Amino acid sequence: MLTKVDPMPNRIIAFTNDVLQQMDATALAEAIATKKISVPEVIEASINRAEKVNPELNALVIKLYDYARKFSPKPTGALYGVPTVIKDSDNITGYPTQLGTGAFTAKNAKGNSKYVNQFLSAGLVPIGKTTLPEFGLICSTENERWGITRNPWNTDYTTGGSSSGSAALVASGVVTIASANDGAGSIRIPAAICGLVGLKPTRHRLMGVDGAELMPVQIIHQGVLTRTVRDTALFYSEAEKYYTNKHLPRLGYVQQPSQQRLRIAFYHNLPAGKTGNQDADTYNTQLETARLLQSLGHQVEQITIPMDVESMVQYFLNYYGFFSYMMAHWSRFTLKAKMNRSLLEPFTIGLADRFRANKMQLPASIRAMRKMAARAEQLFEKYDVLMTPVLSHKTPKIGYFSTQLSSEEITKRAVDFASYTGLNNVTGSPAISLPLGTDCEGMPIGVHFSAPHGHDKRLIELAYELEAAKPFKMMYDTNLQQNQVVPTGG
Repeated sequence: MLTKVDPMPNRIIAFTNDVLQQMDATALAEAIATKKISVPEVIEASINRAEKVNPELNALVIKLYDYARKFSPKPTGALYGVPTVIKDSDNITGYPTQLGTGAFTAKNAKGNSKYVNQFLSAGLVPIGKTTLPEFGLICSTENERWGITRNPWNTDYTTGGSSSGSAALVASGVVTIASANDGAGSIRIPAAICGLVGLKPTRHRLMGVDGAELMPVQIIHQGVLTRTVRDTALFYSEAEKYYTNKHLPRLGYVQQPSQQRLRIAFYHNLPAGKTGNQDADTYNTQLETARLLQSLGHQVEQITIPMDVESMVQYFLNYYGFFSYMMAHWSRFTLKAKMNRSLLEPFTIGLADRFRANKMQLPASIRAMRKMAARAEQLFEKYDVLMTPVLSHKTPKIGYFSTQLSSEEITKRAVDFASYTGLNNVTGSPAISLPLGTDCEGMPIGVHFSAPHGHDKRLIELAYELEAAKPFKMMYDTNLQQNQVVPTGG
């Protein structure tokens, strides 16, 4: 049962007076390691929280409660016993991976995906698999098969996507860390919208998506969503123990900011009507963050965007259409399943049709994407970090990305909304979203920082500094407890 607290009943908070309290993953792991609390009671508390808020959030597609109760992670992982959830785009042995669609029936996986093995090597315990839009193609989960995944900050609004369910469960307090992946911003977009830390790492720092090596440009990156910078840092240090890419600088356990002062560039706003134009709340957050960085001693410079955003987006859409076409028409090869194309959503079909009509342009689009990416990387010859918005405008309400809309309309809205994140998927360079702003509706705004290839550590160190200078708002903060739905009991 949920008790609504007046006057505004739109916030969903799982935090309550149980063994989890308001701890992040690092504190929770320490409490387990020192035997202040036990793994079984931590798992039960997380399950109880999920049961209380998931009816409102609709973030779980598969409950792994019995699996979690029987799961025995290696006690050597630094996150041993910490509950988590896994996005339903990765395989877990014995369970289907439905990829957010109802157009085929997934068989139970015969083994974990490569990334799930790395993810769980930290000692994490999964209690469920989480929602995503169809094939993770759009930035909101509002599909017919799984329903609507709602934002715990305000259930009238989207969680973003495609790591929608993972973001909702971390933000609301069900779990402290969740798996996510990112093909055009799908870690960073929900992080920005739900007030979380979302790092898209350098390409190949983590184990990749199974089969992604067959793609001409490997744009999909695995990662996690957390509420604190130290949880992200701890996970990456543990993941590195499982697999280390010898071609990248080692991260180790980053625990504090660097003393190095950085050269940071951010963009002038584009004119109204142009792809990438920022609304007032978003642009003001950029300016405020620039001033904060200057006050911390960093050298900050505002520059003109060195590329045609509209052209970049169109090239990216051509490539995304290739991915959609492979799902829709080559599912026996890509998914080892028969696809009922009549059940696919309009946006998926529209992307696939776009590719089919322009398939001869794919090689040129890939070349153009790589050239633009190379030009963007040249900025790092002068600057250490590039700052942009995660999203061009504030969080939209549910229905803005409705699957009932035409493919053309969804495409237009998505392009206007998420103009800035896809470039880093092409370059493979690291990028992070940090919750440093709030819009006029009280919803979080993320600020996006990127660094040269391999320099993930620089972003984590900067994130520590910004988190200390401007602590991230949490849903359990007393000044936010006016408009909420809270669980009773527990």
